[in-house]
Amino acid sequence: MKAGIHPAYNEVNVTCACGHVFKTRSTHKGDIRVEICSSCHPFFTGRQKLVDTAGRIDKFEKKYKASRGDKDKREKQPA
Repeated sequence: MKAGIHPAYNEVNVTCACGHVFKTRSTHKGDIRVEICSSCHPFFTGRQKLVDTAGRIDKFEKKYKASRGDKDKREKQPA
């Protein structure tokens, strides 16, 4: 690698809108501000909810409800 042509790779502070601050390394000069981080993102915190706007889950449940009920009855009957 040639000397003097690569950008400086320094430690910077990343500040989220929720107030969480953590350190990382970057070629960016100065601190970085982000709107969302792993501390407040719903996917990482477990607060994410699946939204079924088309009703596909209900449609599937109705379609296979009878066959699932038959399976439960067969399992309960003594052999």
